[in-house]
Amino acid sequence: MSTVPPPENPGENSAESSFSDEQLEAFMREAAEGGGAGAPKEPSARARMVARRLREQDEAAVREQGRRRRWGRKRKPEPEAWTPPGWRTGPAWQEMNGRAGRRRTVRSVVWVVLAVALAVVAVKPSLVLDRIPGRASGSPEAAVSASPLPAETALPTAAPGEVTQAGLPTREHPFLGSPALQWADGAGAIELPDAKAVPGLSKDQVALALRRTKEFLVAANLDPAVLRGEQPEKALGLFDPKQQSLLSEVRRSLREPTRENEPVEFFSRFNPDEVVLVGDVVKVRGHMTFEPGRRGEVRVHADYTFVYPLARAHGDGDVVTRTIIRRYLTVTMADPARLRATEGKLWMEAWDASYGNDECGVDDGYFHPSFPDAGPTGAPPTGEAADPYDRSRDLLTDGAGDGAEEESCGVVSRV
Repeated sequence: MSTVPPPENPGENSAESSFSDEQLEAFMREAAEGGGAGAPKEPSARARMVARRLREQDEAAVREQGRRRRWGRKRKPEPEAWTPPGWRTGPAWQEMNGRAGRRRTVRSVVWVVLAVALAVVAVKPSLVLDRIPGRASGSPEAAVSASPLPAETALPTAAPGEVTQAGLPTREHPFLGSPALQWADGAGAIELPDAKAVPGLSKDQVALALRRTKEFLVAANLDPAVLRGEQPEKALGLFDPKQQSLLSEVRRSLREPTRENEPVEFFSRFNPDEVVLVGDVVKVRGHMTFEPGRRGEVRVHADYTFVYPLARAHGDGDVVTRTIIRRYLTVTMADPARLRATEGKLWMEAWDASYGNDECGVDDGYFHPSFPDAGPTGAPPTGEAADPYDRSRDLLTDGAGDGAEEESCGVVSRV
């Protein structure tokens, strides 16, 4: 008859025995019957110590989790029972070492990239600052030009305020220090009002009159060839040929300009041997309106200021000046079946202009701007000082209009 073997370590508490009541009962029954398998072996003292340590650590982990929850933090997953490496689960040491190596490599690369980025930002902070939402990018002008003025629909009530950007214009920043920095560019600044029918003319006919007026303004004041002093053939082609005396006079002014008859009354022209346009942008501000004339006729009013940045034609100097030209124009377009007119052509009814930064007493068919590093070479100014950017003044109340001569030459308060 088999007997239960004594524990290997008598000092261990008998309660730590791994025999269950069912196992003992089965063992005693088999022994009474004289057969059966051998008695189950009790784990060694070392195995029991390890098992007890594992249970204690599992219980400690559960207690710690309970303490965390009482502070009201976000509940975390239940902790897994503590396991010595290699005892139950866990990666092999080679795999762990490989992951650590990859982490070290990634961290090294990140630090190198970060150091390079910080160095670049230190040298040129605009690369980052210009991408901050709400911050303008690029040149010193960008902070202002990023917020263009809304389109003008009527004459303003006052001249533009003083400009905060300091410094003189340069080839890179030709509108620095100018109120025109917030104006729209070129032909896009000439916005047409919504066309409506007038007595005797349909909406489409009025729309054609508005388009032809814009075409004339662009051809006379923004065409690069005309600005270089070439003949304004496209603009001349929009004159109504039935207005023969005016058309002949304008053509004669282009051939033989005089003080009484200069082409600059209609066209913006600069002597290419003296100055060149800086860049390809001309700033423009103004508005266009229309009203019915006689039955079968529409009258279009255009009032625009053009700002031209200019540099000397010879030499590589960075000195830039600006000439500011404001033009007022009233043209009509009529139904040839009702009135004396040519289909699709413009009849010049009234015109006037003021020129800012143009030499006095020079009447050769071109504008002649002064530069800040040199004094004027023309006749001394005799009129009052004026702000060429002031669009609140009505040209018709101060100028002659209708081509009549009433000229004064003063100084400009700014360019």
